[in-house]
Amino acid sequence: MSNKANYNPAIPYNDLPLLPPTTEIENTVILKKTITASRALSELKGAITNLPNPTLFIDTINLQEAQASSAIENIITTQDELFKASIAEKKNENPATKEVMHYKDALWYGIEQINKRPILTTNLFVALVQIIKENQASIRNAPGTQLKNPVTNTVVYTPPEGENIIREKLKNLEDFIHAEDNIDPLIKMAIIHYQFEAIHPFFDGNGRTGRIILLLYLKMTELLDWPALYLSNYIIQHKDKYYTNLRKVTEEGNWQDWIMYMLDMVEQTALKGRMQIAEIEQLMNEMGKNMQQQLPKIYSKDLMGELFRLPYTKRTQLEKAGLGNLKTVGNYLKELENHGFLKSEQVGKEKLYLNFKLLEVLRVK
Repeated sequence: MSNKANYNPAIPYNDLPLLPPTTEIENTVILKKTITASRALSELKGAITNLPNPTLFIDTINLQEAQASSAIENIITTQDELFKASIAEKKNENPATKEVMHYKDALWYGIEQINKRPILTTNLFVALVQIIKENQASIRNAPGTQLKNPVTNTVVYTPPEGENIIREKLKNLEDFIHAEDNIDPLIKMAIIHYQFEAIHPFFDGNGRTGRIILLLYLKMTELLDWPALYLSNYIIQHKDKYYTNLRKVTEEGNWQDWIMYMLDMVEQTALKGRMQIAEIEQLMNEMGKNMQQQLPKIYSKDLMGELFRLPYTKRTQLEKAGLGNLKTVGNYLKELENHGFLKSEQVGKEKLYLNFKLLEVLRVK
């Protein structure tokens, strides 16, 4: 069913249809794709659960997700800068890096809230955007928000206008999220993401908040135990299709292409995550064996865990982990550098040690 006859991208879309969609959203093509996407997600969940320390790579994945999600909004920083910023005490002066770190903080805040009370609400969405933007942002309450093509400057979408209307749309979204229906949760996730982006409730930070909601929904529905899905990189690689398929729902009522895109994003991202975990496990085993042979007095599973938590580490980190006093762990790090396991780097007044082989595995391929 086409909306094109009465849809004008320059007019606020206050007629954005409420959920659930009235058209068919669970046809054979979509359901077949749901099976492969669910399988890939389940395998990733199992791989994380089977790790010696399931929390091991979560910070790293979240930093990568934060960096890529922010890059979609043209907030550019490097993974290396972020990894350093997450561990160094030196005050970070790069505004882009600061904003990306706020994204990571918002994601973890959301996870804490879901653990306490597994529901997604407008109040939580507002709290997330306030952490991301580091201000008191709330629901849009003034007209004038329009999304434009950055090249031609033509208006491609004008979201609903008026705080009461926006709040009504969000209340309907909340009801849909928590409704006990028979819609497959991955299909539901795709619909939720479209609707949030179409409501566009904030002046800024909608994209990043929407992508955090995806991860929180996967956690809430127990499709993942940890927010360990690096979704934004897929969007960067298929950015045109992302926006084209969003517009197809709005302009043509075409849910199929959008849902298929989102299911493929989950499937491909989960498969990539599973492969990356396998690579990291292999590297960890190899490094562990070499360390046991060359530095048997230093080697321990706990030390390996700390060296693989994030690519960078430092003395105080190892001391906090109970691996020895500052002098002892300092000697460990020097020995590891002397034997080629780590490389040191001065950041401000601190010396950081880089697990360079781990960083290589983590680089986006």
